[in-house]
Amino acid sequence: MSDQTLNPFKIAQQQLDMAAEKLRLEPGLHEVLRWPMRELHTHFPVRMDDGTTKVFHGFRVQYNDARGPCKGGLRFHPSETIDTVRALAAWMTWKTALLDLPLGGGKGGVVCNPKELSTTEKERVCRGYIDQVGRILGLTKDVPAPDVYTNPQDMAWMMDEYEKITGYHEPGVITGKPLPLGGSAGRGDATARGGIFTVREAAKVLGLNTQGSTCAIQGFGNAGQFAATLAQEILGSKVVAISDSRGGIYNEKGMDAQKLVDFKLKTGKVAGFDGAEEISNEEILELDVDVLYPSALENVITKDNANNIKAKIVAELANGPTTPEADDILFRNGVFDIPDFLCNAGGVTVSYFECVQNAYNYYWEVEDVHQRLDKKMTRAFHDVYSMQKKHNVHMRMAAYMVAIERVAEVMKLRGWV
Repeated sequence: MSDQTLNPFKIAQQQLDMAAEKLRLEPGLHEVLRWPMRELHTHFPVRMDDGTTKVFHGFRVQYNDARGPCKGGLRFHPSETIDTVRALAAWMTWKTALLDLPLGGGKGGVVCNPKELSTTEKERVCRGYIDQVGRILGLTKDVPAPDVYTNPQDMAWMMDEYEKITGYHEPGVITGKPLPLGGSAGRGDATARGGIFTVREAAKVLGLNTQGSTCAIQGFGNAGQFAATLAQEILGSKVVAISDSRGGIYNEKGMDAQKLVDFKLKTGKVAGFDGAEEISNEEILELDVDVLYPSALENVITKDNANNIKAKIVAELANGPTTPEADDILFRNGVFDIPDFLCNAGGVTVSYFECVQNAYNYYWEVEDVHQRLDKKMTRAFHDVYSMQKKHNVHMRMAAYMVAIERVAEVMKLRGWV
């Protein structure tokens, strides 16, 4: 496979190109949407604990702000690249448009390995990054959030540094903050909860009764753990299989989701859970279940195993778990796939709610957050499903078409093209 094929930004452009063709976008508008509107590259010094100074390299890409301020995570990763950040900023643009949030898409990254940094060194990296990038951030400009290897504490340091620079209080400049600093109730399980809402709606259009339905969850991190407990609580599903990086377990009669989570948190794995037999990560994907939740890595459903997928619904809580070739196979085989940037959009939706609460300095109860999230996810699902029925395309293409059409419409209204 060529480097160009593996380049995430080339893939993002190709996905846009396919949707633009279906929508018959005018060439000039299509070309504008293929590129980030602006990006900042920074190289900033950080004093290390041993007294030496190290230069770190970082990026912030603001892909498109036609619909509102840019929104997107900030990643700390040793192999971070500008093309990865560009691709993720593009996908955030489509995700916020798909959920009809008044936001654009952005993404940021710092090339570093946080596992090799002390707590004080990581704090200095967070503050050093904001010292450089803060000039293009703000509640009405661009709002970062946690992503790979960043967390609420990192966001707290960044917000504090931004406020020191500007000299005023603006908690909404960063989301994913700790609750005492203006974080939103309901953020912890938002990604999984939003996904469960889309599964509920998919079951309705398919005529599937979720009470007593079976599900398998591939990947048992934050999203997978909440998917297990919420599938049981909201849908009445039986969790029959779970896997993580160290193996999987299966019990056709179902397992208690909360006990599974407790066991994982205590032992660091799911293997060895009482009353379950071992199963591989590969086998879990091909189980005959009602719902499969890929919740771990990208590219786990490929042209090599897509024909073996027996689930009625695939709910993509992970980013990019299904390859383009597999999309076509699943669609032909009648498997209902809920694409990642619809299924896992609960996170960015509650991040938007956090911005709103920060802006008018009034905070909602967790029940209010859940109710508003349900409304947003349900509407987005049916917008995509209507597009899918209208054009007879798979759900991922339909989601791209809904999102790109919305961004294009606003750009035309503004007179940009």
